[in-house]
Amino acid sequence: MAHDVVVIGAGLAGLTAARELTRQGFDALVLEGRDRVGGRTKPAMLAGHPVDLGASFVGPTQDAVLKLAADLGCGTTPTYCDGANLIRWRGNVRRYQGTIPKLGWLGLVDIGRIQWQFERLSAGVSISAPWTAKNADKLDGMSLGSWLRSIKASASSRDLMAIMARVTWGAEPDEVSMLHAVRYVKTSGGLDRMLDVVGGAQQDHFPGGTHQMSAKMAAELGDRVRLNAVVSRIEWSSDAVAVASSAGVVDARRAVVAVAPMQRLDIDIAPAPPIEYQQLAQRWPLGALTKVYAAYPAPFWRSQGLSGQALSDAGPVFITFDVSPPDGPGILLGFTNPRGFDALPEPQRREQALACFAGLFGEQAANPIDYIDQRWGAEGFAPGGPTAAVPPGSWTEFGPLLRMPVGPLHWAGTETADEWTGFMDGAVRSGQRAAAEVAATLTV
Repeated sequence: MAHDVVVIGAGLAGLTAARELTRQGFDALVLEGRDRVGGRTKPAMLAGHPVDLGASFVGPTQDAVLKLAADLGCGTTPTYCDGANLIRWRGNVRRYQGTIPKLGWLGLVDIGRIQWQFERLSAGVSISAPWTAKNADKLDGMSLGSWLRSIKASASSRDLMAIMARVTWGAEPDEVSMLHAVRYVKTSGGLDRMLDVVGGAQQDHFPGGTHQMSAKMAAELGDRVRLNAVVSRIEWSSDAVAVASSAGVVDARRAVVAVAPMQRLDIDIAPAPPIEYQQLAQRWPLGALTKVYAAYPAPFWRSQGLSGQALSDAGPVFITFDVSPPDGPGILLGFTNPRGFDALPEPQRREQALACFAGLFGEQAANPIDYIDQRWGAEGFAPGGPTAAVPPGSWTEFGPLLRMPVGPLHWAGTETADEWTGFMDGAVRSGQRAAAEVAATLTV
């Protein structure tokens, strides 16, 4: 029996698309290559409490994911941020307040100048069609790193922006198109909203973990979700698709491919779309990022007047957050540069990560009651980081194709969103948009 729609990928984007279509009365089937749903959200337990190995935070204006969470009964809690933040910089550790540390008067002026110029550039860039900007070729022809050098940003400012690039895209500033950086930040509402905790993208997190949203959507869909179904080929005509996976062949009228653009290359599509679609996938690589967690009997840093948030120019951990449950142990989350770290055996990774925590928060941080890390680049299926780290030259050449359907094939995934690209909210919005596209074609 042919289905109305087959959705490839059971992350937030794919499950949202299937849920929306099913609620409208269409017969949707989801194929997922992993043995779990959730995509770039992933659950784990640490000291008896859930933690997010993938996407973690939500904040104001992320209305799509917040509404979904509320509909599913998934509550949020504020990210702890009382007290002073820490920065380990040029061998010294000191306290600071606010999102961006004030590295001296000149440093404050320089960061303010960078932020002003960033926002001035973004005013001329369309979120939905960034390639149409007057200076699109120039911005897309340079990296974030080369732009910072061109405006003579100080070494300290460049190093701070490198931390932003690593946590945002899992990439170095020289690896990311300036046009992509400007557009991406604009989809988040600006640098302050993207980087802040209170009033920003890190304001809240889920005590039960972000994965519960995917798990609850999958439970609603029931046997419409098939796991361990690695899709290898899609054959299509103007009004039908045949999707071959390790679970067999599925026929449908339309398909939603809800995977990261780079992962489209893993699927043989016949007839082949124009070569530019393959080139787009090659030019939209995922970044690389690793997360580490350590649990302690209590959040001891709070008694020292510390928020648990920290920045460091000494790796491998470069930024931390306090994600302790209200009635449990103290839990520190660290975002970690995978270069050099991921190749180490687990005992050495643990040693290096805890040394970073101890260098920031004192020797108590060296002795946790539990530890876990997640190397997204080492995933056996669909490896990669949090979102695409789009290199120079990609948006102006291939951007118009990013979500343009090919016959009955529609594209979803956070990279295709116009709001909160790269975040869970973008993933949900992309699923809603793809579902609307499909529904419109099926009801003609």
